[in-house]
Formats: sequence, C-alpha cells, structure tokens
Amino acid sequence: MNSVEVHYELSGPSNAPVVVFAGSLGSSLRMWDPQSDALSGQFRVLRYDHRGHGESPSPEGPYAISELAGDVLSLLDRLGIDRVAFCGLSLGGMVGIWLGAHAPQRLTSLTLCCTSAHFDDPAPWLDRAAAVRAEGTASIAAGVVERWFTPDWAARHHDVVQRAAGMIYATPDEGYASCAEAIADWDGRDLLGQIIVPTLVIAGAHDPATPVAPHAETIVAGVPRARLEVLDAAHLATIEQARQASALIGEHAAS
Repeated sequence: MNSVEVHYELSGPSNAPVVVFAGSLGSSLRMWDPQSDALSGQFRVLRYDHRGHGESPSPEGPYAISELAGDVLSLLDRLGIDRVAFCGLSLGGMVGIWLGAHAPQRLTSLTLCCTSAHFDDPAPWLDRAAAVRAEGTASIAAGVVERWFTPDWAARHHDVVQRAAGMIYATPDEGYASCAEAIADWDGRDLLGQIIVPTLVIAGAHDPATPVAPHAETIVAGVPRARLEVLDAAHLATIEQARQASALIGEHAAS
C-alpha cells in the first residue's frame, strides 16, 4: 500500500528541534495535548493521526505497522524535516520500534510508551476488529477506556475520560479494525537489537493492556542501553501522569 498523507499539527519555534508524537489505537492527536502544552516552548511539536484515525484518510485494509511507519517518513519528507525525536504510545510505540530499526538516520532519540514488541495471542485484537466491523467503535469504547486509566483517577477526571471515549467514537470503523489487525500481526522482537538510537521506555505500573512484565521488560532487555521508567498509571500514562511523562519525554528528547 502506498503511504497516506496523514493529518498533522505542528507547533512551537520554527528553529527548535522537532519531537514527533504518535498515538494509541483509537486515539487522535488530541491525546498529546498535555505534552504539546508542556513542550511546545522548547521543541517544535509534531503530532499526527495514524491512517484510519482522527482526520487522516481511512483507506480499506489490511494495514501493517511498516505502512504506518512509512506514513511518518512520508510526513517528515513532506515537511522537509530530516531528523526528529520520536515518541509513540501503544500503537505509536510499535511504529517507533519499526522506525528505530529501519530508519535510525531519521531519529535523534526514541521514547516508547506503554507498548509492546509482540502479543503472544492475536485473538483479542482480531476479535476486537471483528466487533468494530460488525457494530462500530461505539460498541467497544467503554471497555477500552476502562483499560486506559486507573479507576480512582478516572473517577476524579470524568471530563478527561469522556473526551478519551469521544476519540474512540470518532475513529472510523475500518481504520480502527485494520489497525487492530496490524497489531495482531505485529512482531518486532527481532528488531529490538537493531535499535541504536538512545531509547527511553515508559510503562504504566497498572497497565492491563501492555503490562510492565513482559512487555516493557522485553523491550528494555532487547534494545541496547534502553532505560525504563515506570509511572503510577494505566495505559494512557502520558495523560494520567502528564506532568511526569512530559518531563521524562522532554529530558530524553533534549539529551
């Protein structure tokens, strides 16, 4: 499949180093609002919607992680940006692993948040894709958001949880399903040892989707000199612990 011209937003000083943010399955670039607010004074912040998400085109599947990564490289070429610090969460982190192994010359650093190099059982992702194709993203939104935030935090931040659910509702069914199938087919374990750019792994201590063991630990063990930071959060740790996550991402990108 050819690359897709994905939707993006670019903010911050034009002469500052660029940091790219790639989101989770079922999100839009809005999930990075806390990081954009925190870092756009220091960096040129580039956020984008994966194909099939947000305001990006939603071509018919199947998709592959390599194709989603190709969309990022095409976006950088389109904007005339040579090298970036890349930060991806969940699906975005899988894209980051692929880029770290296949396009290290385009990266100054890599931050992988709440993500995985492989899921042993693809069935839950295939089941979710089938459910979305049959009944739409609204049918799975409540269950997904429950896994995004810890219960106590969600109870205190009802407005944030509602906005997060709204991102899922707004995701095109075909785009969501095809990206879920790409995750089911994803195996980046052999790529980890090829990543030579400085790599920070951020995990959520209470993440039911990509638990620290085995997911974050596998990445840290496989990527040379990778560093692990565990936050008191569930899957969207960059929202639940936004201040701490932003500081870690900014420090790593600046170094």
